[in-house]
Amino acid sequence: MASAVIVSVLVLTILSLARVNVIVAIIAAGLTAGVMNGESLTEALDLFIAGMGDQAEVALSYILLGAFAAAISFSGITTLLVQTLLHLLKDKKVWLVFIIAAVASLSQNVVPVHIAFIPILIPPLLHMFDQMKLDRRAVAAALTFGLKAPYVTIPLGFGLIFHQTIQDAMQSNGVETSISTIAKSMIIPGLGMVTGLLVAVLITYRRPREPRASDGSGLSEIPKDEQVTFRKQHVYTIIAIVVTLFIQAVWGNLIFAALAGLIVMFIFRVVPFQYGDRTMGEGITMMGFIAFVMLTAAGFANVLTETASVQDLVESSSGMIGDNKAVISLVLLLVGLVVTIGIGSSFATVPILAALFVPICLEVGYSPMAIAILIGTAGALGDAGSPASDSTLGPTSGLNADGRHNHIWDTCVPTFLHYNIPLIIFGWAASLLF
Repeated sequence: MASAVIVSVLVLTILSLARVNVIVAIIAAGLTAGVMNGESLTEALDLFIAGMGDQAEVALSYILLGAFAAAISFSGITTLLVQTLLHLLKDKKVWLVFIIAAVASLSQNVVPVHIAFIPILIPPLLHMFDQMKLDRRAVAAALTFGLKAPYVTIPLGFGLIFHQTIQDAMQSNGVETSISTIAKSMIIPGLGMVTGLLVAVLITYRRPREPRASDGSGLSEIPKDEQVTFRKQHVYTIIAIVVTLFIQAVWGNLIFAALAGLIVMFIFRVVPFQYGDRTMGEGITMMGFIAFVMLTAAGFANVLTETASVQDLVESSSGMIGDNKAVISLVLLLVGLVVTIGIGSSFATVPILAALFVPICLEVGYSPMAIAILIGTAGALGDAGSPASDSTLGPTSGLNADGRHNHIWDTCVPTFLHYNIPLIIFGWAASLLF
């Protein structure tokens, strides 16, 4: 039973790398975990389906967000953005990638819209990326950095939620600590992600890369080089964007935010009513895949939770690692990596890991800061590189809008290598320092 998590995640990883559809790979992994824990195929499938409802709201919000992004593209305002960027950043590929990373970082703390900006900002830039022969893997690394590093290190926006999740999970298991202590504890792991970004942009993916042929899965129309002037419909589009961002920031409800943005676009006839079906269709094309992956990932997580697979894995591992802190830290971080790759969510993983990590760490004599480092880093590990994580699905949704970017090989593998490896190294070192 203790190997159910490892085997099921291996099934997920191997099938994904073999280019099997991610949704099929996640279903196969979930059924594998259930069967290995003594469930029948039918029982495992029931657990899987029962868990899918946990992400229904997120799935609907992503589809509506895709429709809103398609409406914005229809207005032509994104073409204006491309024209401006071409003028300012022509032949400055590295600066462009770092600016994208900075914009993505703002989406976690300053304007907490998470991946909402990606289908709006990235698809119109794809033609420019191809003109510049920019390696889209560098852009994927920049986007994933911005979606992850800020919430890992900065206690604002989604970062505050993540740090509070760590605090609550530790408190529930008998360890009191403050948000400021958790923020300090995550600085060193955060520096590991900065290192990964610099390596990806300045070394690994800096060379020119010819654009690949489309696989036919992209949207039918991606803005090209046509010249667009600022018109009244662009003012209404900006109003719709502001309304969407305001509702998301104040009420934290992406469904209402996306619906409000769409309503504004239709009321002011930025998108004529007769194009409503086309707008929704393109929204489903762009974001529907993410929605279904999130649903299936929730089902997989439910199988692991209901069958106590993670607890079995940690208990089995703790019986073999003794009292050597260096070994314990490494094993616990690797457990976090395996679990989060499968579940695809740092936030959902933290409470599970904390209940299992805290007793082990207290027994060996870790400080509260060291425990926070291990829990926070173990939870963050795997978010980058997981086929089921919105930190990888979000970048793919934008970069593959024209069917020229592979989710596994162009997003998951690059982000796994450049962020999980330094997170393990920096998190392991930090847990021993404090």
